[in-house]
Amino acid sequence: MVQIYTGEGKGKTTAAAGVALRSLAAGKRVAFFQFMKAWPSGEVQMLQRLGALVDRSWDGSFIYDAPTAKQKRLVRSQYERVFRLYEKGFDLVILDEILVTIHFSILSEEDILRLVEARPKECELILTGRGATPALIAAADLVTEMRKIKHYFDQGVQARRGIEY
Repeated sequence: MVQIYTGEGKGKTTAAAGVALRSLAAGKRVAFFQFMKAWPSGEVQMLQRLGALVDRSWDGSFIYDAPTAKQKRLVRSQYERVFRLYEKGFDLVILDEILVTIHFSILSEEDILRLVEARPKECELILTGRGATPALIAAADLVTEMRKIKHYFDQGVQARRGIEY
């Protein structure tokens, strides 16, 4: 199946990590690609400890206006690695924050649809990030939208270790 976790609310990566934990507990092979994120993450550390293949390659900076050429190359290279990974028989592949790459015009909707179409049928695929497009939603088997109703970040609370990362 293909799953999408999208929306403005908190919890997209956490939902995907929860599926990864269940899959690892069931003895499945899990790959967790994290696009455009580089800061420390308890979820990523724990997935690595439990045997998931984790692929992160980002320069650690935020994009304020437009991505740099280097940032575009990092994402494109990571995107290409997903296709090569498909050949290795993973049971679950998570592409965390890949949907955000569309917003920054690094990957296109068509690029991501190619990843969905190329997915081996025995491989569960999870895409996360804000801004799932209608075509991606149509291509998925499950779509969950996280909707922010209230968030303490709006009152200036910073991300907390063990809660947000």
